[in-house]
Amino acid sequence: MAIYLTRFSYTPETWARMIENPEDRREAARTYIESVGGKLHGFWYAFGEHDGWNLWEAPDNISMAAVALSIGAGGALSSIETTVLLSVDDTIEALEKAKSIRYRPPAA
Repeated sequence: MAIYLTRFSYTPETWARMIENPEDRREAARTYIESVGGKLHGFWYAFGEHDGWNLWEAPDNISMAAVALSIGAGGALSSIETTVLLSVDDTIEALEKAKSIRYRPPAA
C-alpha cells in the first residue's frame, strides 16, 4: 500500500465550533481511511502554514483521492493537500528505471 502525507487547515468557523465543543478528530480520520481499506498512521496539529498533518496508508491513489475529496467537500477545511510518499526502495527502483529514459531538455 502507498503512504500519503496530507496537510490541512480548518476554516475559522470550524475552529470556533471546536473551541465550543473540543473533539479528537483522530477517530473520524481513522474511520474515513479504513472505509477504503487504508490505515491512519498519525494525526498532528501544528503551528504555521497548515493547521494539521496526517500520515495515511491506502490501497491506491483512487482510494486516497476519494477520502481527500470527501473530507474536502465537507466544508470544514480551508485547504487540503495530499502528497504521495515514495519509500527509499521505490525511489531506487525509479532511479534505475530513469536510466532507460532518453530525456532531451527543451531547445537542446
